[in-house]
Amino acid sequence: MDDIKTIGLLNNLIIVNNDRIEGYEMAIEETEENDLKLLFSQFIQTSVKCKSELLSEVRRLEAEAFISDRRKASFFTTWTEVKSALNSKNRKVILDACEEGENLVKKNYEDTIRDHGTDLSINELAMLKNQYMDLKNDHDRVEAMGQSVVM
Repeated sequence: MDDIKTIGLLNNLIIVNNDRIEGYEMAIEETEENDLKLLFSQFIQTSVKCKSELLSEVRRLEAEAFISDRRKASFFTTWTEVKSALNSKNRKVILDACEEGENLVKKNYEDTIRDHGTDLSINELAMLKNQYMDLKNDHDRVEAMGQSVVM
């Protein structure tokens, strides 16, 4: 295993979770719906946990973590779309925008696990798979809420 490559993969997921945290913090400020505030707060907690685990592993590898990196333009665009959706006050549009963001998070984890699983230790891979399941559960919650909205 190449520690440099592993560190890069872990740092990418730190950035993904950091952007998710920032995005949902912004969403909490922008929405007036208490159930969405609660949902977004729970999503933040999922990413705080994931980010903490990733940071610990990067530190264990005696490397530096990258907390923010605006190279992730797709994430920035997605959270901009969420903010725009929140301004519309349309619950379905808000939930659809959040689901799109969650799809991006899931894809980053899926790609890392599928394409780079052999670059990770067994423990690192297990950690990412557990994080993926937590994030997928969040995705599924927002998807179900969006599907339940009566137009």
